[in-house]
Amino acid sequence: MEKLLEKLNKKGLTLGAAESCTGGMICEMATGTPGASAVFLGGVVSYANEVKINVLGVSPETLSQKGAVCEDVAGMMAEGVRRATGCDIGVSTTGIAGPGGGTAEKPVGTVCFGISSKNGTKTYTRYFGCDRERDEIRRMASEFALSLVSDEVK
Repeated sequence: MEKLLEKLNKKGLTLGAAESCTGGMICEMATGTPGASAVFLGGVVSYANEVKINVLGVSPETLSQKGAVCEDVAGMMAEGVRRATGCDIGVSTTGIAGPGGGTAEKPVGTVCFGISSKNGTKTYTRYFGCDRERDEIRRMASEFALSLVSDEVK
């Protein structure tokens, strides 16, 4: 995390996070690093759909049609945290960390990600496996989200 924050600082870029399934773990990873305040502006833990809608500007129609765990929602969350915090790069996570809540289409361990910057918004879906502990899925998802930020800063 320290290297990523240094990279952001050197480029004069700021970061914000919109988290659902990771529950603030990205924010914790950032703020647990000395000097984070130079580049990490803040985050929104949007566990409830109402927060996704009212704070991050996620479309209620998309949520009702596709559910919270989809790339469209992840993209809107990343864009929303950029608006909310004024950061240069917004990253988001929305998924199913388990142990319950999975379906055949979206099993436990499915996480969607968004990354938004002046270069546009990109989305990804990763499956981390249903046989993992909840916190392991959250940690792996947080690390993947931060790897997307690192790739964006190149």
